[in-house]
Formats: sequence, C-alpha cells, structure tokens
Amino acid sequence: MLMPQESLENDVDGLVRARIRGLRVAQGWTLDSLARRCHLSPSTLSRIETGHRRVALDQLVPIARALGTTLDHLVEPLDDRDVVIRPEPHQRPGVVTWMLSRDRAENGVVVAKMRLTPQPGVEPEQRVHPGYEWFTVLSGTVRLRLADRVIDVEAGEAAEFSTMVPHAFTAHRRVAEILTIFDRDGERAHLTAGQG
Repeated sequence: MLMPQESLENDVDGLVRARIRGLRVAQGWTLDSLARRCHLSPSTLSRIETGHRRVALDQLVPIARALGTTLDHLVEPLDDRDVVIRPEPHQRPGVVTWMLSRDRAENGVVVAKMRLTPQPGVEPEQRVHPGYEWFTVLSGTVRLRLADRVIDVEAGEAAEFSTMVPHAFTAHRRVAEILTIFDRDGERAHLTAGQG
C-alpha cells in the first residue's frame, strides 16, 4: 500500500512525464531530436517518458530549457478548479463590464468584455494611467479619443494604445461591444470611473 507522500510523488512524476512527452510531440520532435537539444541519450528520454526511470533535477532543467518552458511549469501540480469563468456584470452609467480573467491572471493581464451604450450629451473624461490597452470591437462602432484625436473603430477592427496618452472611448450612435485586454492599472481605471 502506497503512503500518501509516495502517492503524491508518483502523481507528480506521471504528470511531469506526460508534460515532457506532450511538449515534445507538440513540437513535432522525435526522442532523438529532443535528446540532441538537451544533451541526453534517446534511451534515457524514452525511459523517463515511459516511467522506467525517475527523472532527476539535473535532467529536468535542460529538458525544460530545450522544450521552451520552465522547470516550474513542468512540475506545477494540476489545477483542479473549475475551468469555466462565470463573470458577474459590473455596471456604471453607459458601461457594463464582465471580467473574463481570474483574480490570478498571469502577468497581471486582465481580459474583459464590455457593452458600451451611447450617452447623448455626455463626454467622458479622458484619463491617464500606466500601461497599454488593446481592444477589438465585436459589434457596433467605438469612438476612441486619444488626446486631441478622434478615431472611430468599427466591428472587426482593433485598437492598441499607450494609456499614458489621455484617452476615453464610448459607443458611437448605437450599443457597441468590445473585448479588451489591459493591466491591473487599467482594471482599476475601468471599474472606478470613465470608460477608458
């Protein structure tokens, strides 16, 4: 009978082996190809992938490097949380935002869907914050103001700009929807005041 620690080690070993093989196959490499890149013999790699040999730390580092990944990514445990994100709408006048990234979004990058409703007679205040922003228009037209410039971005088009330039965006003439990517500074700006 396996003790809990032994069972955990076997699970991690199996996971690492599967990741090595999966990354190698995704690259279209044979065992020989990967072996050359990480300076191990093809038979050693074969035994590692099949579980006939335990993988040692001094082998994992060159394997990870050759596969274009990190040691952390090879050995990180499986994440068994629900993979479906069920966003709650965050509303303010003229904007509904659904955050599509988990709280632990990698590199602090946030993905959101926004529905912009025209606000006749209301000019949003242009704001400045650190970072860059990117959005693509899913439907409608978005009027982007970058300092003195006014740019209409149509459905199917995208915009990318430094958020250190005074900026704001609104729906133009009818409801518009966008998918946007911004950093944590952008998240605070979008969820607290003006649209951009």
